[in-house]
This record gives sequence, C-alpha cells and structure tokens, in this order.
Amino acid sequence: MNDDWTIPQDWAHFTPQDHGVWDTLFARQAAMLPGRASQAFLDGLDVLHLSKPGIPDFAELSERLMALTGWTVVAVPGLVPDDVFFTHLANRRFPAGNFIRRPDQLDYIQEPDVFHDVFGHVPMLSHPVFADYLQAYGQGGLRSLGFGSLHHLARLYWYTVEFGLIREAEGLRIYGAGIVSSFGESHFALESDSPNRIAYGLERLMQTRYRIDDYQQSYFVVDDYAQLLRSTLDTDFAPLYARLKDLPDLAPADVVATDRVLTLGSQRYALQKTNQ
Repeated sequence: MNDDWTIPQDWAHFTPQDHGVWDTLFARQAAMLPGRASQAFLDGLDVLHLSKPGIPDFAELSERLMALTGWTVVAVPGLVPDDVFFTHLANRRFPAGNFIRRPDQLDYIQEPDVFHDVFGHVPMLSHPVFADYLQAYGQGGLRSLGFGSLHHLARLYWYTVEFGLIREAEGLRIYGAGIVSSFGESHFALESDSPNRIAYGLERLMQTRYRIDDYQQSYFVVDDYAQLLRSTLDTDFAPLYARLKDLPDLAPADVVATDRVLTLGSQRYALQKTNQ
C-alpha cells in the first residue's frame, strides 16, 4: 500500500463470481432508477460506459472521467483516514474500495465496496458542477481538521453526496450514492410516507445527526447542484463551526420552525422498527 493508501486495482484478481455480483447489482439498479434517479446520474452511467459487463477497470474508467471533468478513480483497500480521504478529493481523485460484496450481501454491506463506490459515486463525477462541489468539499475537509468539527462536516457529505435528493422538472429525484446503490432505499427515499423531505440549508443540515444502520428519517433536497457548490464556496466555515458548537444537535427525525418542509414524514418505518 502506498503512503496515500492507494493500491493497484489488479483487475485480474476479481473472480467470475465477483463480476457476476456486479452484473446482478447493476442490472437490478439500472432497471429501477429511470424516473427515480437524477438525470445527471443517468447521463453519467451512459457516458462512462458503466453498463459494460463486469467490474470496471479503473484505468479505463479514469481515462473517460479525466476527459470529462479531470477526476480519476483510485483503488484503496477499504475505508481510509479522514485526512487521506480529503486529500484525494481535493486533488480530484475518488478512492474506491477494491473488493465487492458476497452474493448473500446484495441488499446490505457495512463497509462501502466497489459497487457502492463506483456505481453510486462515479456517475455524478461526470457532471462538471457536482465534480467541482466534491473537490471543494475535500478542500474544506482539510481545513476542518483544525477546528474540531469534523463530525459536522461529515453530515454535509452524508446528507448530500450519500443521501441527497434534488428537485428536477419532473419531480424529486435521487442523486446520493447511498440511495442509488440501494434497491430498497431507492424506493423508500421517494415513495415512502415515512421520512421528512426538507429543503436544503447548510447550517440546518450540519446540525443534524444521521442514521448509519438503516434508512434515513430525513432527506434534504437541493434545487440544483450549483446550490451545493455555491454554499460550499461562499461560506466562511470557521464562524459556522463556532456557532454549531454552541447549538444542540438535532435528531434525524426533527423538524424545526425554520424548515421549509416539502414532505412531513409519518416516521412510520422508524416506529415499526423500534417496536419490533
């Protein structure tokens, strides 16, 4: 492993079973995402040729992505330290896990694998504005390490890059990697009456805890990707971190008076899980 935690992808090490898992997951998600996923995500799948059978070769994928937005995909053994992660993003490199889940883990895996990282994240990196946003996030992440507010910045990534919704002309659409790579949450995020759907607000979002082990209780909705980029570039995060330290955390299901609520959730799913 290199100092930046990258490793050779060694595409040949993937077995026929590994490629079969990718193909099964890809076919399942690709069939149900039209009409649910953001057009930017669907365009990314197409322009990056991700429908080609088997786990993508990162060298070929990076060549296409570099020509579009200047990003590359690098292989890592799994989760990497925060400073390493931010440095990769700040330099337009997306670190992707170099393993894939087993056939009995199609619906859930705790640590992000190559399907989550590549299918979920990489299509959005072909969109110029979103690509700039993720780089700006990485640069901001490096600065955040000196403020003791990493958990606040992690919420921005979680509620946008992983679990974000966007309003498009045809209605609400999903773009977050944690949703588009999950068969169940792709339905839940748009169609369930359980979660709140709240208009995006940077400080509000960074005040809110999130669920790591189940479907989200609230989703934040952006008007467009430029809103994400502007809010990241135009905000002085130092005083924002200072304010957040003095504010109480909000629970994942909370709705506050200043929210612009698009859908007030019943929280039926979370209540059912609690009572089981």
